[in-house]
Amino acid sequence: MMKMTVTKASCRVRFRKFLGGSVLKGTVFNRWDGVDTHLAIESDAPADQLAHLILNAKNGCFAEGLITQSVPLNSTIEVNGKPFDIEGITRTDGM
Repeated sequence: MMKMTVTKASCRVRFRKFLGGSVLKGTVFNRWDGVDTHLAIESDAPADQLAHLILNAKNGCFAEGLITQSVPLNSTIEVNGKPFDIEGITRTDGM
């Protein structure tokens, strides 16, 4: 068990999906363009412990595996109001 204090956490998720075609013509289709997540945490824990916590949570998420198999997942993280990058997890282009 990881022992650290997180005083506040929130996650915003945005699904980008396009639905098109015609019901009458039978050409209805949908396309997933991506899923964007933004995690915000407030904690006094050291950065390496926070990165470890976030990676554990992300790797243990059932939906994560399903989504990333076919839909691009773009993630940003903020710790104590400042950008927090984890290689291979977060985007650096500001979304």
